[in-house]
Order: sequence, then C-alpha cells, then structure tokens
Amino acid sequence: MLLTATALSALLWLTVLVLPWRPWSTAERLHIPADLGPLDLADVTVLIPARDEASCIAATLRALAAQGNIARIVLVDDQSSDGTGAVARGVGLDNLMVLDGSPLPAGWSGKLWALQQASAQVETPYTLLLDADIELAPRALAALKTHMQQHDLALASVMASLHMGNAFEKLLLPPFIYFFKLIYPFALSNRPRSPIAAAAGGCVLLRTDMLRAIGGFESLREAIIDDCTLAKRVKRHGGRTWLGLSRDVRAIRPYETLANIWNMVARTAFTQLRYSNALLVVCTLMLGLSFIAPVAGLFSSDLATVSAAVVALAAMSWTYRPTIKFYGLGPQWIPTLSLAACLFLAMTWTSAWRYWTGERSRWKSRSYDKIQGH
Repeated sequence: MLLTATALSALLWLTVLVLPWRPWSTAERLHIPADLGPLDLADVTVLIPARDEASCIAATLRALAAQGNIARIVLVDDQSSDGTGAVARGVGLDNLMVLDGSPLPAGWSGKLWALQQASAQVETPYTLLLDADIELAPRALAALKTHMQQHDLALASVMASLHMGNAFEKLLLPPFIYFFKLIYPFALSNRPRSPIAAAAGGCVLLRTDMLRAIGGFESLREAIIDDCTLAKRVKRHGGRTWLGLSRDVRAIRPYETLANIWNMVARTAFTQLRYSNALLVVCTLMLGLSFIAPVAGLFSSDLATVSAAVVALAAMSWTYRPTIKFYGLGPQWIPTLSLAACLFLAMTWTSAWRYWTGERSRWKSRSYDKIQGH
C-alpha cells in the first residue's frame, strides 16, 4: 500500500512540475520600470477599511502620500478600539477623509461593509482597494495603473509580500502563497477565457465603472473570500483581470504567533471547500498522499518505495523552490513544506469544526454565523 501511495505521489508531483501554466512559478510579477516617471493619479480614489489598525495605519498612509497626487483617500474606521481613526487623522494628509463606520448590518462582513460606506465618496475613474497594513513602495501605484492601462484590464491586484520575521512566519506564510497559487494558478486566472478567477484583496486597482456594473460591494456582501468573488464577477461582466506578486507591495503587520496564522487560515479554509464535507475528505486524502506518503516512504525497507518517495520529494521541492527564493529565504526551508502542509490541514479541519458548530468565519473579534441552508 505504501508503495502505491508513494508512486501516486511521485506521479502527482511530476505532473504538477510539467503543467504548461506552471502554477508553482513566480513569473507573474508587478515590476516598477526604472524609467517610470511621475504619473497623474488624480483619477484614483483609495478606499481603506481599518479596524484596530493603529500600529500600521500611519506607515500605510505615508506610503500612499509618497505615490503622488491621489485624488482622495477614504478611510473607514470600522469601530476600532485602539484609536485607529485618531492616528490616521494625525498623519495630516490633505486628501484624507476619515469616516466613522456605522454598526455592522446582518449579512455583511466587516471589510465589505466598510468598503460599501466608503464607495459613496468615489467620483474618479479608478478605485484602489487597500488593506490598512499594506505599504506601497514609491511609484508602486503608478506601476500598477500603467500595467492596467497597457493590458486593458478592468481589475489588477497584487499579492503583497508578507512579513517574514519569525520562524512561524517563515514556516507557514510562503506555503500559504504557494498553496493559493496551486488552487488559483495566476497564469490561468489572468487569461480572459479561463473560468478561474482570483485576486488578492490587500491591493486591488479596478475601474470604477466596472465596480458599479457588477453591483458594487452590495453584490459581494455574503462573500467571505471577497477578493476572488470580486474577480469572478468582473470576469463574468467581460472585464479582464490580472494577479501577480510584488516585493514593492508589502504587508507590514507581523503575525507574531502560530495562533494568529492559524486563525487567518481557518477563517476561509472551509469556505474554499464550499462547506462540503466530501471535499474536506478529498482534501485530507490528497494532502496525505502528496505530503505525508513520500516522507513515510523514505523509511521503508523496500527499495522501490524509497525510490518513488525520493522522486516525489525532489519534484515537490523543485516546485516550492521559486516561492522560497522569492521571499529571500534559505534552502533549508524547502524540506519544511510537508510539515507546513500538515499544519494547514489541521487549520482546515479547525475551519470545518467552527462551521459545523455554527460559525462561518471569525476575524478581528467578530464572528460570522453560518448561512442558513448550508
């Protein structure tokens, strides 16, 4: 049985390795051209949902101010308990509007409700959705807008470089991006005719007329994975979308503890499986076959089993190498992928358990109830 499992694992990883759209690649990137000069940003409004972001918001706003002549920055202080709104006002930006968020209505997530309130202030052709902990390098917004115009995009988003300070972050955050790319291959998502649609909600630039055409944030109100839902709606309305990586778009909030990363993943893991128990079982079996079987096969006394395990682990490591390299980590982190996969599986089961006990999602001291009928 172990020989069969390791052989299937080797076949699986070799298939992933040779797929023409290379889901493990980091080729889809936003670059800031060396010759990119100042760009008019007076046609861009930035919307920032912020709940208990006092530690990050000043750096985020100063980085935005360095981008250029942005028309308006609208920050919704989503009932923060740490003085986020006061910190934001203290930065002293002339084009900043801070709105005090109203109580969360039933059926809305906090982020989407904050964006819904901010959207009434948008009068420009472009809208940038930016998380409160995302810091843009100088000219990053100009590069994103230029890329959007050159490729006739309705939506362009960037997967921010995550904070990589401690061992838990280095162990789990690169695999988080790696697994996301396997589920939503960027190359396929960026193809107009592909049914796959994905976006990274931390930094999304989109045409305001397209946002209105899809029904605004009201049309996303029950979405937990709101960024990918947004990309899907844009594609259905005939708009082209693009998603890529960038070192010039950085998430500056540290996760600090395993519990913080655990809750971040558990918030949406079962949603990714469409709340399906059958898919949860399939996911568990696939992760076991992909990541556990080859490690177990190394300790077999059967030469064929060991050989298959070595092939599987070599192919797996080769696909993970670009992600590790992108984040500037050493090769010693490559063999930790199987351990990370086991932890992500446990997080997925945590997400399912919370759903089974009546909680659809939990984030920033808010709990979202299970939708009736699911």
